[in-house]
Amino acid sequence: MKKLTEQELERISEAAASAAENFIFSQVSKKELLDLEVNLKILQDDELKVDVEVILYLDKLSKARDTLAEEATESAINAIDEFIKLLKE
Repeated sequence: MKKLTEQELERISEAAASAAENFIFSQVSKKELLDLEVNLKILQDDELKVDVEVILYLDKLSKARDTLAEEATESAINAIDEFIKLLKE
């Protein structure tokens, strides 16, 4: 895989964060979410390595699933995969 530009890496970050947020808000109302962190660590050597972490701070009365952060992380990773597929075309 070719080395990605700073602009492409920034677009990957934006796509991942957007996918995570969109997934979360499709599952819970904005009232239930107190805060949200999407942390991305991107390393590019011979290959691209991406570490994604989603942290949710939910209202105590939220009925969100315990797996919501993990599911949002998976959504972010899927968005990264799709973005990279487009770059290869």
